[in-house]
Amino acid sequence: MTATTPTPNRLPTRDGVLRAAAKIAQVLPPTPLLPVVIDGIRLHVKADSLQPVGAFKIRGAWHRLTDLSAEERARGVIALSSGNHAQGVAWAARELGIAATIVMPVDAPQTKLDATRALGAEVVLYDRPGGEDRDAIAGALAAERGCVLVHAYADPWVIEGQGSAGIEIAAQLGREPSRLIMPCGGGGLTGGLALACPDAEIYPVEPEGWDDVRLSLAAGEILRVPADAPPTACDALQTPWTAPINFAILQQRAQPGSVATPAQVRAAQRFAFERLRLVIEPGGAVALAAALAGTVPVDEGTVIMLTGGNTDRAAFARVLMDDESA
Repeated sequence: MTATTPTPNRLPTRDGVLRAAAKIAQVLPPTPLLPVVIDGIRLHVKADSLQPVGAFKIRGAWHRLTDLSAEERARGVIALSSGNHAQGVAWAARELGIAATIVMPVDAPQTKLDATRALGAEVVLYDRPGGEDRDAIAGALAAERGCVLVHAYADPWVIEGQGSAGIEIAAQLGREPSRLIMPCGGGGLTGGLALACPDAEIYPVEPEGWDDVRLSLAAGEILRVPADAPPTACDALQTPWTAPINFAILQQRAQPGSVATPAQVRAAQRFAFERLRLVIEPGGAVALAAALAGTVPVDEGTVIMLTGGNTDRAAFARVLMDDESA
């Protein structure tokens, strides 16, 4: 963890998740909980890809920005993201009249760059392939401009906001799910869902080669993604490491992590399109990929998170054509 990763002044709590869920319910309808059959077992998927920004990240952004003081709102916010947190923060900032600057990688999907700018945010690009440190860039900008840094996952409000999906799920099922399977990057959603559903088994899934959370859980300490990590279509999950605030929750609640291969992710995207009529981006499909591949267990009380649908048309067309270059 770099010195520019924010140090939270409090820890996320389940009460905070409940408060976030109540705030979000005032502005957004619940996303659908859809039945699906996998290996003869009827379970559910949570289609958070159908949020106004096409991803679950709107939850944490709304909870964080609505809790800013008037003085903090006047200073504006800075976030760092490959696109989904970017759009969540930009959407919330636009609704609340707050200036937003988003640090995004030059290789982010064009659809995410365009959507973030269309929501009125200023986009500052950095060279992810060249090894530039996004945390350092965002931290320096925040200090220079006096803005509030809204971290994509190492923030108690963001964690609580993401957990609001678990409160919705329990209300839609009429009970707490037996297990939750979710894509995992930095661990904001995983931690939030663990707080929201304290009796559910928690199964984080990462893309192949970017499974730092899985390796960190096995090692008992936070490990970085290796410098030679392979290219991945799962841009939303390309976080360099988890943070202590997330890892503390995951160590207590998460099952050993699972990994989805590129072929499994593409198969899950096709499955969602053909069976659920949903467009899911690669990073949003890794949990479904693991369930379909049998690398995580499922039962009738399982809910799988489909977290994002922001994918370029050309890339998605290649997935549907089963083109391995997707």
